[in-house]
Amino acid sequence: MRCPFCGHDETQVKDSRPSEDNAAIRRRRSCPECGQRFTTFERVQLREMTVVKAGNRRQPFDRDKIIRSMQVALRKRPVDIADIERAADGIVRYLESQGETEVTSGAIGEEVMKALIGLDVVGYIRFASVYKDFRQPEDFHAFLNEFKNLEIKPGRASKKVS
Repeated sequence: MRCPFCGHDETQVKDSRPSEDNAAIRRRRSCPECGQRFTTFERVQLREMTVVKAGNRRQPFDRDKIIRSMQVALRKRPVDIADIERAADGIVRYLESQGETEVTSGAIGEEVMKALIGLDVVGYIRFASVYKDFRQPEDFHAFLNEFKNLEIKPGRASKKVS
């Protein structure tokens, strides 16, 4: 592992332990060159995924982008970062379980929305306003009318059956 401070190619692992949710290994490292210490996390990755974006552009899948987008939607909301991390882990596991090496950005956005509705409804609406590209107040109105027809369950949303 390269030192993030001086760029030295070799660092020493001083301590390893599972993260709080046992989804990663937390490693405390030290650089023999500059003496700085830092922490890394090691996660299981079942397969390399590529995100297919608009215009057929492709880029490597990045779990941290999911977390950042959820944090933006949930800014100043009463949701713990640990809950966001667990939701992101669930999204990644779901996408990996589909067996595809390519996933559309739209599919990722839909999974993020499903996770957000179980975490915080306001965060869900914030994310939806950007994801669905609301441009007019009427866009919010139509979305909220559709939202009223959802049956909210922790972590998932589905249409109400009347």
